[in-house]
Amino acid sequence: MGGGWWRTRLGPAIPLAPGARVDRFEIFFDLVFVFSFFIIVRATAHDISGHTLLHSLLVLAVLWWIWVVHTVVATRVRLGEGFVPVVMVIGMAALFAFVLAVPQTIETHSAGIAGPITVAVSYLVIRVVHLWMYWHVVRTMPVESRHLLRLTPELVISTALLLAAALIPSQATNPETGALIRDLLWASVVVLQYATGLIAGNRGAGVVSAEHWTERYDLILMIALGESVLSVGVGSSTSLDGQSPTWPAIVASSIGVVLAAALWWLHFDVIGPAARMTLHATLGRPRVALARDAYAYLFLPMIAGLILVSLGAEKMVTWLAQPHRPLGEALPGPGVPVLFGGVICYLIGDILFQLRALRTLTWLRVGTVVLLALLVPVAVRVPALAALVLVTVVCVGLVALEVVTMADSRRALRTAVFAERTTHEARETEWRARWHDEPPEGGAPVS
Repeated sequence: MGGGWWRTRLGPAIPLAPGARVDRFEIFFDLVFVFSFFIIVRATAHDISGHTLLHSLLVLAVLWWIWVVHTVVATRVRLGEGFVPVVMVIGMAALFAFVLAVPQTIETHSAGIAGPITVAVSYLVIRVVHLWMYWHVVRTMPVESRHLLRLTPELVISTALLLAAALIPSQATNPETGALIRDLLWASVVVLQYATGLIAGNRGAGVVSAEHWTERYDLILMIALGESVLSVGVGSSTSLDGQSPTWPAIVASSIGVVLAAALWWLHFDVIGPAARMTLHATLGRPRVALARDAYAYLFLPMIAGLILVSLGAEKMVTWLAQPHRPLGEALPGPGVPVLFGGVICYLIGDILFQLRALRTLTWLRVGTVVLLALLVPVAVRVPALAALVLVTVVCVGLVALEVVTMADSRRALRTAVFAERTTHEARETEWRARWHDEPPEGGAPVS
């Protein structure tokens, strides 16, 4: 039968088509990233320090680059069709191993090198899976193949740097020196990865389906928002030990959910849909550049901001959930600055995203960032619940002001989005109506 008998049985790789949507297998793959966000927050929450935060964000940046490469592969091939899911499960398992080793990698004074080496080897496996899958699809396309060759050195060098980060720090006599060397090597990986994306340019891979690309990134942002809600839940249950929840914990958890909802609204109400339409309207190399800059690069500060929000919210709710805790006490430690800093980072990322995708700047948001920064010294001195209320009120207030000041443009955008959605639904309904009269040719269609 030859070496490709399994591809014959399962079916070939099928290229992505314009207008394609996210496949269910891609959502299944995202479960590993759900776990990765959870692990990064849990590993960092044990000891929130400058070194721990820095390395956690470096690990997040490397994971995000894996995600970006994954989405680039998904622009060329349907990940849920043919033999492709079998190959992707190998990469999924490697990514899971990467995430399992993250806690030991994040620790400032980690004993042993098993975790860091697991990270490096798993990283190599998942990147090779993506590289091979992309090569398989574009091997007959000279331009795409040359673009792939430009990306290969980054894989080799970044893997070598991660292996060095696993081996060299353990040889240092001073643990602080070893941690510094580790962070510098991880930072080198991050710089190499994102610089390669810029140097490689936009001549190779194209964004076949703008709908698929934007939906993919919207879903991962939703996952990060979900982590903030999950962290609020974890914080409220940490100190309960089977006891009834305290009312401060219930109030704080409810406020945390409102904060997450406000952050969702600030991107998905206007900015996200408008950027999606812009990417649809952009073609050729400008579309690739827009997809890379606005989504692959500028989503990272938003994701990082939500991770910081999760950390701060969990610390705050955990503090308030402890029985007999006086409500007038301020939250000790870095919890409040991390929470406010996370919201600031998220808003800055969304501002830059809007500026790149829509060529507009909302000064109201810039003012909100400045206001939040000025409120940090106040928030660290007031009671913990008051600090949580303060950041939530600012974000909800921004939502309310934008709804009022952007009423006309928001209404026009929502009308256009709804018209597009209902037209698409009507066409799907019309096409599927044939199923009631006669069986579709060639089996059940893909819609």
